[in-house]
Amino acid sequence: MDKVVRLASEQGVVIFIKSTCCLCYAVRILFQEIGVDPLVHEVDLDPEGREMERALTRMGCTAPLPAVFVGGKLLGSTNEVMSLHLSGSLNQMLKPYQSQT
Repeated sequence: MDKVVRLASEQGVVIFIKSTCCLCYAVRILFQEIGVDPLVHEVDLDPEGREMERALTRMGCTAPLPAVFVGGKLLGSTNEVMSLHLSGSLNQMLKPYQSQT
């Protein structure tokens, strides 16, 4: 769990994904469309990936991947992210992390 916490704090927005997961891809693209360039960790390419998935579940992520962290705090997985997006709350939450282009 220490590795997940450390990695989740490396940048304002961090997403843990599996490289072959379509929901992970959708969440990643959503953040890019909003103007946020998240730090992405592909756990299936990490030797400690399985333990990282278990740690994410223990931390309260309803589905282990994708797991989204904002400001070092667990936001959730696809359901939580999409609910916030549909309500308009996600854009407000991500405003400090949007690129100034």
